[in-house]
Amino acid sequence: MFEFRHGSLHAESVPLEAIAREFGTPCYVYSRAALAAALSAFQSACGGHDALVCYAMKANSNLAILNLFAGMGAGFDIVSGGELARVIAAGGDPGKVVFSGVGKSAAEMRYALGSGILCFNVESPAELERLAGVAGAMGRRAPVSFRVNPDVDARTHPYISTGLKENKFGVEFDAAFGLYRAATRLPQIEVIGIDCHIGSDLIQYAPLIEALDKMLGLVDRLAAEGIRLRHLDLGGGLGIRYRDELPPDVGAYMREVFERVGERKLKLLFEPGRSLVGNAGLLLTRIEYLKPGAARNFAVVDAAMNDLLRPALYQAWHDIVAVSDSGGPGAVYDVVGPVCESADFLGKRRELAVSAGDLLAVMSAGAYAMCMSSNYNSRPRAAEVMVDGEKTHLIRERERPEALFALERLLR
Repeated sequence: MFEFRHGSLHAESVPLEAIAREFGTPCYVYSRAALAAALSAFQSACGGHDALVCYAMKANSNLAILNLFAGMGAGFDIVSGGELARVIAAGGDPGKVVFSGVGKSAAEMRYALGSGILCFNVESPAELERLAGVAGAMGRRAPVSFRVNPDVDARTHPYISTGLKENKFGVEFDAAFGLYRAATRLPQIEVIGIDCHIGSDLIQYAPLIEALDKMLGLVDRLAAEGIRLRHLDLGGGLGIRYRDELPPDVGAYMREVFERVGERKLKLLFEPGRSLVGNAGLLLTRIEYLKPGAARNFAVVDAAMNDLLRPALYQAWHDIVAVSDSGGPGAVYDVVGPVCESADFLGKRRELAVSAGDLLAVMSAGAYAMCMSSNYNSRPRAAEVMVDGEKTHLIRERERPEALFALERLLR
């Protein structure tokens, strides 16, 4: 949904130059059509099966995106009480929410249980004990699945690998069976499912199938003990194309999943995040200065690491393209921001023909961009714009400088 027309990069039918004039830069730009198409592809791949797509909203939690997905029937994977509040504010159904995360507080448990969520993905015996206490005090039974760590290598960046023994997530595979037996004896707990998630941005789905096979073995062992689960949650993790990757085919992956599940009476839950929103957005930024040097040339832009942390945090690569041809001379630049850190870069060694004042589009910025942004260096967070055909919608206003310290107080 982002393509050049007459030498100018467009989001759907809107030129990015027009968005910059109306809303300023830096600015996140999303395509409504791209978002809807990505979710539809996942839902279509579930066709005819008992399945629910729960968007992993940590990837991008803007209310307009949540509202779009809720209207299309999606559920949501959350990791905090704040994310649940966003789902409800966006018109999402709490009954389609699964609550993951290793550090759920008692207050978050009460809020989620009172809201009627679908399931808690419990990640430790201590969490199970706390949840049983909260549910008992409320006179409720908490619906539970255990997030089981299958010790499968996702073959991705170590910071986003979550399924190995050394990772903090989930309960150990060898301990899971005993925990299920213990949980079924707790009157405040209703055991309904099993969950796993091995990592993010996977460019092949073989590790996901390896994890699935281990989960199915555990499901069958539990069933033999009379513990019959209602659903199997396979998490998310499918990657996207940032540069030259060949991301997994959703349809092929899902067909193999359903084939291996076979005749088992299990509802399948999936938690895609990046694969739904990553390539549906970009970060629009303007060049403030071109700074040539003996060792490096720098294109200093008005976006920074506080707007897109992934390059500094993961050494992630995002394509960076000039929005239009200004006729500037071609050169190799490091694209950097104004933040006072040497790690403040959006891309290194990029060949660009640009001039000061030109617009650049940092592609594939729909996931883990705005949601990871900060106010470092007291920089207001950028605006967010949704494009729908020929229409543009401001879905988050640019933060005002006075908002940066609105909650602070002087000593009296």
